[in-house]
Amino acid sequence: MAAKKKLDYRRALKRIEAINAAKHRRHHPLWIALLRGELKRKQVREFLKQFSIIPLYNHYYHGPLYINCPDPAWRRRMAEIVYEEGTGNLYSNGLAHWQLYLRMGEGFGIAHEEMYATEYCAGSLAVRGYMTAVCARSFLEGVSAMSLAGEAQVPGIAGRVSEVFMKHYGLSKEQAMFYAVHEEADRDHSDAGFEFLEAFAKTDMDLDLAVKTVRDAVEINWAMYNDIERVIGGV
Repeated sequence: MAAKKKLDYRRALKRIEAINAAKHRRHHPLWIALLRGELKRKQVREFLKQFSIIPLYNHYYHGPLYINCPDPAWRRRMAEIVYEEGTGNLYSNGLAHWQLYLRMGEGFGIAHEEMYATEYCAGSLAVRGYMTAVCARSFLEGVSAMSLAGEAQVPGIAGRVSEVFMKHYGLSKEQAMFYAVHEEADRDHSDAGFEFLEAFAKTDMDLDLAVKTVRDAVEINWAMYNDIERVIGGV
């Protein structure tokens, strides 16, 4: 009987790393201006409102991943993420991540009602629609989109945003805590790429699907940044 072909997980991860590197958020003009503290306060307000499509609706994304996960050990990991997002008891002293985001918005004068009443641009709506669909479709695709694409681009950026908000816009450490927390939390979520692929990508087609999903997620997030940049240019 022929030996089973060994899958090249490291090659797949290199392809994923190249996709992230080509359109990493740190290269987008929107994020460059944000990290330099060059945006006007009213522009940051609109950025935060548009970007809230991710943290305020995270239950649409990580929730289905917990439900769809076929492996008990990995389902526990998903449960910890859902628990942290919903309670903040692991990284943020009992403040749920949506609460941290709303508190950060308050630092820019955005009332909770205003944040939830945001009229989202097409790019933000597209990200919510795509992420909701892909996370409900399969565990392999959902984690590829959420973790290997989205969360993989957070470490090294989130902490700097927190510092910029304090230095250039006068937020307190507590008000800027949302991004400081995600500097640590998303590094934990995204560091297990090899382990994840080895556990759930059992064929070359699975690996190709994971890589394709990362590409799709990176592209749609980049499109959202383009659209948010357009929107804040008009405020």
